[in-house]
Amino acid sequence: MHVTIVIPCYNEVETIPRLVAALDATYATLGGMGRETEVIMVDDGSRDGTFVKLRESSATRPWMRLIRFRRNYGQTAAMAAGFKAARGDVVIPMDADLQNDPADIPKLLAKLDEGFDVVSGWRRDRKDKVATRKLPSWIANWVIARVSGVELHDYGCTLKAYKREFLDEVHLYGEMHRFIPIYAKWAGARVTEMVVTHHPRREGQSKYGLMRTFKVLLDLITVKFLGDYSTKPLYFFGGLGFAMCAAGIVTAAYTLFQRIAEHAWVHRNPLFVVSVFLFMLGVQFVMMGLLAELQIRTYHESQSKATYLVAESVNFEAARLQKPGAAIVAGAGSA
Repeated sequence: MHVTIVIPCYNEVETIPRLVAALDATYATLGGMGRETEVIMVDDGSRDGTFVKLRESSATRPWMRLIRFRRNYGQTAAMAAGFKAARGDVVIPMDADLQNDPADIPKLLAKLDEGFDVVSGWRRDRKDKVATRKLPSWIANWVIARVSGVELHDYGCTLKAYKREFLDEVHLYGEMHRFIPIYAKWAGARVTEMVVTHHPRREGQSKYGLMRTFKVLLDLITVKFLGDYSTKPLYFFGGLGFAMCAAGIVTAAYTLFQRIAEHAWVHRNPLFVVSVFLFMLGVQFVMMGLLAELQIRTYHESQSKATYLVAESVNFEAARLQKPGAAIVAGAGSA
């Protein structure tokens, strides 16, 4: 089993020497286990000499491959570039600040060997500030688990192990890298988690703040929509539309009741305006759903992109190569 370790780096020049030393030890350990290993370092537009340090380190380490972005695109983009360049059967991302411990990588691989497809790290003893890092993370993890149905304690831990087959169909945007276990689970992967070591940051500064939590929650809405309605958006918009139309009809009926029973003036009753507004909004939602259906069908059919994933097929190649009636003709000839 070949292993690719993907490490996004952004202004981590002080950490690079310790990181490379830790990777040397991990590379030797994995080599002793018979695991062919490569490390892909993605410099996400650093301006502090990080790439210079990486280039110096890679000169004597052919297993270390480098990618440098022209500017800072963010952690998700750096991971996507590393995943695309990876050649391993197993891909393991981790942070460059050494809060993740490369010594945990053999343990993640051992967990994969138990039959799992994704192993997610859990920083149970997290070495970060409670108010600005841990508390928002706890809330976000709880919300993500409830919405997605994939019960993990720590979606924000970068250190995870993925079998390559479940990464090939994933396209990352925004802060989506933390949701890969969800995509994998929906694709049929066996997902588990494992407690990993978490160290306090020794050099440099954290690149993440409270605003990242809000970005993650917004991305979660996208993930939920794509997971449940990516091939049938009319069910979502049409459901909202019918609910709005029904509310408009009920409100209009109550307005009519007030006119007959209480002799209320319709043009002075705000409920009449509300009923018209709700009904028109419902119609717009239904029409939006129809437009979304057209876009989805164009998206899939223009690329001959299937709306499903096949895990395995048997005997199809042989059937394709064999000409119809070949077996019958051969039998007739031998007679």
